[in-house]
Amino acid sequence: MPVTAVVGAQWGDEGKGRMVDYLAQDADLVIRFQGGDNAGHTVVNAAGKFALHLIPSGIFNPKTVCIIGTGAVVNPATLLEEMRALEAANVSLDNLWLSNRAHVVLPYHRLVDGLQEAARSGARIGTTGRGIGPTYSDKAARFGIRLGDLKRRDYLRQRIGLHLEQKNRTLALFNAPPLDLDEVMETCLGYAEALGDRIVDTLPLVQPAVRAGKRLLLEGQLGVMRDLDWGTYPYVTSSNPIVGAASAGAGIPPTAIDRVVGVVKAYSTAVGAGPFPCELDDADGERLRLVGAEYGATTGRPRRCGWYDAVAVGHAAWLNGFTSLAVTKLDVLDGMQKLRICTGYRLGDRVIDYVPDTPDMEEVTPVYETWPGWDAPTTEARTWDDLPKPARAYLHRISELAGVPIEFVSVGAERDQLLTLELPA
Repeated sequence: MPVTAVVGAQWGDEGKGRMVDYLAQDADLVIRFQGGDNAGHTVVNAAGKFALHLIPSGIFNPKTVCIIGTGAVVNPATLLEEMRALEAANVSLDNLWLSNRAHVVLPYHRLVDGLQEAARSGARIGTTGRGIGPTYSDKAARFGIRLGDLKRRDYLRQRIGLHLEQKNRTLALFNAPPLDLDEVMETCLGYAEALGDRIVDTLPLVQPAVRAGKRLLLEGQLGVMRDLDWGTYPYVTSSNPIVGAASAGAGIPPTAIDRVVGVVKAYSTAVGAGPFPCELDDADGERLRLVGAEYGATTGRPRRCGWYDAVAVGHAAWLNGFTSLAVTKLDVLDGMQKLRICTGYRLGDRVIDYVPDTPDMEEVTPVYETWPGWDAPTTEARTWDDLPKPARAYLHRISELAGVPIEFVSVGAERDQLLTLELPA
């Protein structure tokens, strides 16, 4: 590796979990560096099929140390539910650790999230209602509760007491009943009892591993187009899924990251509101949704589907400095007679090749190239030469437009359906 970041290059749901699961077979540490339980990573392997929302996708390698990093926000209720599901499948959790500096998503964060989204009425941003935005808001406002605080009863009570004054003022604006300090404390102490031994200072785990040249994987959540700064604001998440945030969220110097794998679907999908230029509201879009089983791993919401957007991926490639691409779900395109690739956006009387600010993004129309599809199935392919010639041409064009070589191609959900290609020297 030795330090590889796996980053979503579209709107999220690209297949990062399956890539981390695959790469973690040779990893010493996997660190989830940002986000919360508002998006899921679907992993299929010998242990079964799992939708992981917080636990790093490297958990299926018992030799890999898995860390939920400082940049993440953790809902202990969701985490404990995930842990129980993994234990029921005989997946070891012995190497799962939580950063004591990661912030806690508490029940009132979810309450406020739902109230705020409902108050937006026609201007809703499509939040999952998981409390992620309010938790990151509290973090930035220095009202937050961190996992390490759960292990300090007196300090925790003091912090929550200050926090509830502010939260109750917010709830009063929505005519919601106030929160009770003792009830919130009881919830938090229950989390502390269940998770306390796993909450540690993670730097003593990470720092010597980096210095020793161990193999690390940094796992992001969602994709660049949902980035707080570089996505389609305000239709974004409340953290930064780009590799620039991986350093802070994982606790390693940026110079240690020497490989960045950008994960893209062979087409485009998105969950939630906001501009999505290549969206298809026709039979092709419905086919992509049905064949690709495009429903959110967290919410079950049907994903918006569309053609491959090379402009968005080019945006991601620049911001992240991808060293390679992993193209997933190529098999979903099997049997389609023609395919399209968006190579530019028409904005007024001109064509642009970059992602503009959101008000302009809402006005653009895609400029397409048309490519022939293929009838032969790709699911049995195990090498580049096994792929139908039109599929290889399609992938070559994706690589050319991104300016990044393709290292992996997924033709199914199983581990052996991931083709590894030789990168150019």
